[in-house]
Amino acid sequence: MAALEQPCSVLINVNLSDSPTEQSLKQDFENGSTAVKIQALKNAIIMMQAGEKMPGLLMHIIRYVLPEQDHTIKKLLFIFWEIVPKRDASGKLLTEMILVCDAYRKDLIHPNEFIRGSTLRFLCKVREPELLEPLMPSIRSCLDNKYSYVRRNAVLALYTIYRNFEFLVPDAPELIQGYLEGEQDPSCKRNAFIMLIHTDQQRALVYLQSCIDEIGTFGDILQLVIVELIYKVCQAKPTERAKFIRTVYNLLSSNSASVRYEAAGTLVTLSSTPTAVKAAAKCYVELIVHESDNNVKLVVLDKLMKLQQDHKHDLSLQQELSMDVLRILGSTDIEVRRKTLDFLMSLISLRNVKDVVSLLKKEVIKTYSNTDKDQNTKTYQQLLVKALHQCGVKFPITAEIVVPVLMDFLAEGNEKAAESVLEFVREAVTRFENLQPSIIEKLLNSLSSIKSISVLHAGLWILGEYCSTEEQIRNMVDAVLESIGDLPIVDTEIRESTKDDTGTAAPTVVTTSRVTADGTYATQSALLSSVSNHNDDKPQLRSFLLEGEFFLGAALATALTKLSLRYHQVCPDAQARNKLTAQSMLILASIMHLGKSALPKKPISDDDVDWLSLCIRVLNDRSPILQSIFTRACRQSLQDMIGTIDLTKLALSEAEKNIVKTDVDALINFSHILTNVNDGKAVDELELSLLQATEGSKKKESDVSTTALSKVYQLTGFSDPIYAEAYINVNQYDIVLDVLVVNQTPDTLQNLTLELATLGDLKLVDKPSPITLAGNDFCNTKAQVKVASTETGIIFGNIVYDVSGVSGDKSCVVLNDIHIDIMDYIVPASCTDTEFRKMWAEFEWENKVSVQSNITDMNQYLDHILTSTNMRCLTPKQALDGDCGFLAANLYAKSVFGEDALANISIEQLSDSGALSGHIRIRAKSQGMALSLGDKITHSQKKEAGA
Repeated sequence: MAALEQPCSVLINVNLSDSPTEQSLKQDFENGSTAVKIQALKNAIIMMQAGEKMPGLLMHIIRYVLPEQDHTIKKLLFIFWEIVPKRDASGKLLTEMILVCDAYRKDLIHPNEFIRGSTLRFLCKVREPELLEPLMPSIRSCLDNKYSYVRRNAVLALYTIYRNFEFLVPDAPELIQGYLEGEQDPSCKRNAFIMLIHTDQQRALVYLQSCIDEIGTFGDILQLVIVELIYKVCQAKPTERAKFIRTVYNLLSSNSASVRYEAAGTLVTLSSTPTAVKAAAKCYVELIVHESDNNVKLVVLDKLMKLQQDHKHDLSLQQELSMDVLRILGSTDIEVRRKTLDFLMSLISLRNVKDVVSLLKKEVIKTYSNTDKDQNTKTYQQLLVKALHQCGVKFPITAEIVVPVLMDFLAEGNEKAAESVLEFVREAVTRFENLQPSIIEKLLNSLSSIKSISVLHAGLWILGEYCSTEEQIRNMVDAVLESIGDLPIVDTEIRESTKDDTGTAAPTVVTTSRVTADGTYATQSALLSSVSNHNDDKPQLRSFLLEGEFFLGAALATALTKLSLRYHQVCPDAQARNKLTAQSMLILASIMHLGKSALPKKPISDDDVDWLSLCIRVLNDRSPILQSIFTRACRQSLQDMIGTIDLTKLALSEAEKNIVKTDVDALINFSHILTNVNDGKAVDELELSLLQATEGSKKKESDVSTTALSKVYQLTGFSDPIYAEAYINVNQYDIVLDVLVVNQTPDTLQNLTLELATLGDLKLVDKPSPITLAGNDFCNTKAQVKVASTETGIIFGNIVYDVSGVSGDKSCVVLNDIHIDIMDYIVPASCTDTEFRKMWAEFEWENKVSVQSNITDMNQYLDHILTSTNMRCLTPKQALDGDCGFLAANLYAKSVFGEDALANISIEQLSDSGALSGHIRIRAKSQGMALSLGDKITHSQKKEAGA
């Protein structure tokens, strides 16, 4: 029995090292054992598929093989009867087939149900009505068999015969309708119902109406077919929708997830009422929440997002959806959470934003209580911070709730989330002046608990810029003094090192030579012991400085300088002003002294020394110009940057929404004069006729490039015995090659095989099967290639064949290579500056391309690169304006596989020749992406230079 269920490829997967002759096969059929007959039958099938004509085998197989009861032989015989020629040269049915027909009849009444069912499946492939006509009574009788396997295959056989030869069974729909009413097996009922749908839809509707109250008790496979029927009927006859809308509603509560999914999709196509849309949306949410497969969650989430987009003007739907979508955050998969939060941001409005923020706040608290903070938890925290950030900026009324929640992240160990929080805080103190006091107070309280250097750096900048009152400035300086410890730093550190109360070894004296400002030499001594071992007990800022993080000291210098200058403007007490300035100068001098000593692990850089010196001079001189730069220009630059970011987001959102602006005097397109052309697009006949009248038969060059001819690759030469060309159809992850093969010789070519191989991250998944090609004939064959990543791929191979009647080696024609363009997989994308810098630091593969172009305008060259690479420029347009002779811009794109591609263009215009010089640095997570994008830029430069 198992052999009858095996696929054909398993049964005939043999390798013929030396092909047997027709005579040897006859002997094996006549005198061989069962195993020998099986092998001989396999050989005969393979040889006949290869084009061999063996008419003498037919009677031997009928006499010696057909009576065998072995299941493997019966399965092979089904294959043999399918491929063997059944008609003579005049087109009449061979007389030997009468014996075969009798064998079919015996198998249809065989006591073994699997033989009966397999025979019925085979009869679906028979295309000779003379063979089928005597078998019709036996096929009909199989409908009453006690085994469901036989009955459901009998229904399929009747369906195929009725579709191909209706005169053999003209009463098939009526017969199946009667059979359907008495059938109980779900699979048999499904097959019968499918037959009625495609042969007599009215009878299918009659049956559906007769059992419409029992649909909930049917199996899921039958319910799916019922949903399909309702969809087809209601699409063809919209007036029938009222009859079946209740049935679809009931199927939303089916036990099968697939039925509920299809029913929800059908419901929104039948009705656009708010009740129907909300029911479908609720069904989608339930499927996402209860489904365990994350891929299914993402697919259904896409459906839900499309449903919301189609009904985005329904405010009550947005309100309910926002609350339901929050339930999806209970999933543990980070991609599902990411997509859910992105979707949630599109649902927020003034009516529901407070509820959404409250629930997001609870999610944040949950992440705090999670003791096992793995990478997914940290990433989820970042997503929540980003979502709350968007809520706070878009709806200022929630900022008072959002800010305290996010500020708690500053003391967390998640550095990336803390950086996102400070980015929001920086934007919040700029936009919402009423929140500045509370934000400053919260940030001052969190300053001593910040553990990340980058977070502390940003926090100091914000405090230095926005502490404006006398009390805030005083509190800020006190917090810095507390965090930096006793001053001066070097003297107190050496004093602590000399204390040997714990019995530690005496400190080591380190002497270094220094060059003073006037050019003389000086000797500097320092006592070193286990200072670095006690850094954990020191104040936070002091320990960072002892570690050698003097860039943080430069940021502190900027903050203290701004505070001191601003304190002189708000404090009337001269003595207090001088005291605060002296404290600030002491802190900066101590940091500079520490950097030049031997105490820190890393020495201070010259840039940091210059900046500390400048800040000390500014505090001493208090020049009006420098005061204006420190107290006003920095804040103005921040406001300009935030305004530019807002404009960029607005432009991107309009581009994503595909907003079409129409002039008030534009012509109106009436739907009655629209017609569907071959490609499925609606065309205005009036506009089309005007275009043909004005332009005649002219075609634009862009129109020609979009035709199918631009995707045809010539694989062989015109003088080769075989001419081949391929049409390339790229569909995201799949590449389908439709290859035309032309036999340019008068000989019959046998076993003609298209052998393909790939180079790169491509995989051949559908290998073309061998074919036989007559003289001067042609045929089409297809091959499918799976694409796994964005990199330049190459498809190459050859065509091998045998010439009929000629013995010897196979002939071979080598094919031209097909290069896959990576631009088919790259689309422009956008990201924030923070995300760009983060990816730039993380990506390990870099490709550097030199600028070699005859374009002399820098902005024109940038546009050329953007067009060639499908990348988007992240640098604001305002920053690229002007004529300074230099241009630096960041580019970003994404592939359909989720791969990121970053690029930085740094070019200058040479003053003598006017030519452009510089480099384009490309960074990606994978080597193939970086190299392929670099090759594309190099090729586009050469092509442009050649033009």
